[in-house]
Amino acid sequence: MSWSIGKKTKGAKWPDGENGQPVPPVYLTRIHGGPLDLELTLNLLTAYDIPYVCEYPNDGLFGQLIMGFPPAGIELFVPETMLEDAKNILEAEATEVTD
Repeated sequence: MSWSIGKKTKGAKWPDGENGQPVPPVYLTRIHGGPLDLELTLNLLTAYDIPYVCEYPNDGLFGQLIMGFPPAGIELFVPETMLEDAKNILEAEATEVTD
């Protein structure tokens, strides 16, 4: 699989490593469900300045065209250096804020 950090990248700017090259992307999760599930997840990552790349496995773009959302889901990748933060954000439990 080849990566091109650029047009596919969403959210914050993709970080560079110590060698000046973009940090490699690593698998974060696959989102199933519908467009709302995807948007909630992507908005969480964006709120914490974590860039991401979306991949559509198994002809997912065709499924999205026909059904509105890829039947196999969407795979999300984040920079290797931000993987732990991204996992913690997605796994955190919501807490109620009281005045």
